[in-house]
Amino acid sequence: MTATDSPDLLPMWGRTHGNRSPVTCQLKCDSACAHPVPNRSAEPSFADIASRQLTRRSLLIGTGAVAVAAAVPPLSVRPAEAAPRAAGAGEVGSGALRFTPIASVDDAVDALTVPKGWRWTPILRWGDPLFDDSPAFDPTVPDAEAQERQFGYNNDYLDILVTDRRGRKALLCCNHEYVNRAIMFPPTSSAALEREVLKATMAAHGFSVVELRRSATGRPWRYVRGAAKNRRITAYTAFELTGAAAGSDLVTTAADPSGRRILGTFGNCSGGTTPWGTILSGEENFNGYFRADPGARGSARYGLTNKPSTYGWENIDPRFDATGPDYANEPHRFGYIVEIDPQDPTSTPRKHSALGRFKHEGANIRVDRDGTVAAYMGDDERFDYLYKFVSKWKYRPGSSASARRHNLRLLTEGDLYVARFSGVQNPGNDNLGTGSWIPLIMNGESVVPGMTHEEVLVFTREAADTMKATPMDRCEDVQPNLQSGKVYVVCTNNADRGVRPGKPGPDAVNPRAANKNGHIVEITERGDSAGATSFRWDLFMVCGDAGQAGTYFGGWTGDVAPISCPDNIAFDSRGDLWIATDGAPSSIGKADGLFRVPLQGAERGHLTQFLAVPVQAETCGPVVHDTDGSVFVAVQHPGEDGSWEQQLSFFPDYVPEGATPRRGAWRGPRPAVVQVTKG
Repeated sequence: MTATDSPDLLPMWGRTHGNRSPVTCQLKCDSACAHPVPNRSAEPSFADIASRQLTRRSLLIGTGAVAVAAAVPPLSVRPAEAAPRAAGAGEVGSGALRFTPIASVDDAVDALTVPKGWRWTPILRWGDPLFDDSPAFDPTVPDAEAQERQFGYNNDYLDILVTDRRGRKALLCCNHEYVNRAIMFPPTSSAALEREVLKATMAAHGFSVVELRRSATGRPWRYVRGAAKNRRITAYTAFELTGAAAGSDLVTTAADPSGRRILGTFGNCSGGTTPWGTILSGEENFNGYFRADPGARGSARYGLTNKPSTYGWENIDPRFDATGPDYANEPHRFGYIVEIDPQDPTSTPRKHSALGRFKHEGANIRVDRDGTVAAYMGDDERFDYLYKFVSKWKYRPGSSASARRHNLRLLTEGDLYVARFSGVQNPGNDNLGTGSWIPLIMNGESVVPGMTHEEVLVFTREAADTMKATPMDRCEDVQPNLQSGKVYVVCTNNADRGVRPGKPGPDAVNPRAANKNGHIVEITERGDSAGATSFRWDLFMVCGDAGQAGTYFGGWTGDVAPISCPDNIAFDSRGDLWIATDGAPSSIGKADGLFRVPLQGAERGHLTQFLAVPVQAETCGPVVHDTDGSVFVAVQHPGEDGSWEQQLSFFPDYVPEGATPRRGAWRGPRPAVVQVTKG
């Protein structure tokens, strides 16, 4: 599937904005925004912004139509080097992470652009061999068994866990969210060969754990082929289902009558790293992988349909055809938070039903001084919700075997909440609003009328509908700032806000109609407690170009970088926020990137750009190690609109101008994890 395919195959053709490709929309989320909003019960939960004076900020909201995507411009390939600095920008940041901000980069440029005085190097690319017996990368001969032993495709969530005191050993942990068969493998000449391609795409999904080494702190990392902890998790890896839904009739299938052993994970978007050393991964757009009975419970609410799936896996594995009785419940076994132990490559990864089932962007953990554990989660769908889970048990510090066993059960049982935002508390005080965490599960029992505990965990969206949660503009990353305790909710966009009949219009926490640029909400929980059931909130950022009506940058009134569609976030050791984007700045034609913004002090809201990714790529999984001056990102779907015969990106294996490519070397994009360091 490429950008030259019929618009009939690409429902988002002509409906995207910025640099987002309709191919990406189809492959990543089954073109969700081209279909009816799954939340048919969504109603405004407090007064529309149109009927009130918002605040002294004078947010002048314009409706605006969603921009129509232009045809892909001619490519401009240039060496990967520092971009011109942003107009009027001096150095920003602190310590080892001081840099001169870059100016926005044209989205037709096939380069990864970093500040002057910095360099980037790839750590791992799609197809890199991870084990001693891994075959060399050769996409001309698709091989599922080979791909199971190689680094997967389209990395999203990322973390680099330093594992020794000298800072020379680490574990790289990352998701592999989705694939693009059209640019990965050549066209096939037989059904048998195409089946092998489909199996290879299944193997390219999932997760990787890879050991890293470096010569000294601040030097680039290199991965270790054949290391003891290297691991690949795919669409066929066995998972244990935990929580009250495990063993329920809602999750049993012909292949798993126990309802406790699930094969595979896919559509994994963002995630989080726990204080006890495990990795959390969010199963997001799982619906596009199945054919299902549209009349079955939950099908419409989760976007399941009876049409050929995005990847055609139902043609090689019967569990992806949920139209019959044997696998009718198979879709109910996806949409969870997955927990993986990167220290033990023999461990069975788990799916935690206690955290609910929806299109999880990810989950991030906060632990209070008294040991209270909370996980914050967003449902990445138009007009869906913000959630919090509070564990039944307290966190036990330390690395003893007993503490580890205890902490590994923290996400298996607890209270599940959904957020309801209230209107402006004091219109003269920076739009400060209030909100409540509405319980869905409390003390091991459902509090949702007409739904059992198991039903709430499997049909979580229905439960939240019943409890009148606030419909949000696609909650992506939701992370607590461990320095301040505040929680940041990234709402990436919602072009249907105030546009589609019968759906919510703008409100105080989702302040724009046809919201194509997104915003970030700042939450302060009552008593600064992870277990609080109420909170205050503020709008920290309303994205777009600084001169555009309705934008707001934390109170900063000077120059800022244009930003649109915030997605993944990270914090540095000072507590400053780093934002990765997926959709390009609102000044259409600019590449996605990574941005830094202080959250406190005189510089609060001063947004600057650190890097820009190659043509048609998305910035994912930022990791900031400011003690040694390292920044890491996952570069996803470069050259998405290309084809096998006509590739549109050569990231990250660029050939210097005038040089001859190595004989036999494949020329095309390889999604990769890169590190950016000084030097």
